[in-house]
Formats: sequence, C-alpha cells, structure tokens
Amino acid sequence: MTTSARERVLAAAGELFYAAGIAATGVDAVLARARVSPATMYAHFAGKDGLVAAYLEDRHTTWRQTWDAVLAERSDPVERLLSLFDAVTRYREQQGNRRGCAFLAAATELPPGHPGQRWLVADSTLLTGRLRDLAAAAGLPDPDDAAATLLLLYDGALSREARTATTPELPPDDPFGRARRLAAGWIVAR
Repeated sequence: MTTSARERVLAAAGELFYAAGIAATGVDAVLARARVSPATMYAHFAGKDGLVAAYLEDRHTTWRQTWDAVLAERSDPVERLLSLFDAVTRYREQQGNRRGCAFLAAATELPPGHPGQRWLVADSTLLTGRLRDLAAAAGLPDPDDAAATLLLLYDGALSREARTATTPELPPDDPFGRARRLAAGWIVAR
C-alpha cells in the first residue's frame, strides 16, 4: 500500500509532536522524518499551525472511533459508562501511546486562537457530553456531577500514566484499571 505525501507528513508530525512536544518540534524535523520537501508539506497544510490542527483532528477521530467501537460492544448502562476506561486502554494498546494525553499536552502549548484549539474543545466536548449522556442512561441522579467525577478520574489516570512512563524507578502501574475500579465503586455508592 502506497502512503501519500500528506499521510507521511501527518504521521511524522504525529510521532514527533507526541514524543517531543509541539513547540519543540520544528517543521524541518517533520520534513526530514516524512522525507518530503517544504513545498509538498505546504501544499497540504497551512504551515505548522495547520499541521498541528490536522494532527489533533486525526487523533480525535481515531480516539472517538475507538470509544465508539467499545461502546458498541456493551449493552449494560453502567458498563457503557465505564467504557471510557476500557476505550482509552484499547486506544493506548493500538497506538502505542504511553506519555499521557496529547490533548492535555497540547492545551499547555497552544495559544488562544490557534487552529488546533478547535480539536481541544472537540475532545473536551466529546468526553463531557458523552459521559453525561451515559450517566443519565445509567440512572445516576446527577449526570453532570457524574461526568465531572469520571473525567477527573480519567485525567488523573492519564497523568499517572505519563508520570510512570517518564520515571523508571516507579513500579509498573495500571492507572486506567485503577481509575475504572474507583469509578465503579463511586457509581455503586450513588
């Protein structure tokens, strides 16, 4: 299968932005990794900002599709609510990601008005809205509070994963399994 120049640039940018950070990754590094000329990149993306936005869009699409697939496998309302933790585990296994959340990292790097901000909002909207809807379907009395609580556990698990990935002396951990167990206990208490 032949990969287009656009796909090569996007894949190279995704690898480098995730591994080193958006600000620390120059366009030259992306061009070298993708083995394309500047003209080729600029024919597909409106500069680095456009490339960053496309990278975040691609990650958002893949993440949403992964969570959709996990949800499709579940019928129990509580299991559907807890699917967030199973979906992120599957996403991490499929993508090989271990450095935390690309959206949380990008949120610390992108200035207001950056075209990538749209995808940070889309990710937050997906998480909050879907968790609220799933909490309501599970019969929880305050779906907004449930969404906020589960999102806090999710964000904490992402942070813990990033910490253990960068600190080899910490013992191996299963932050998403732990967060899922805490979430399940919290739901039962409601």
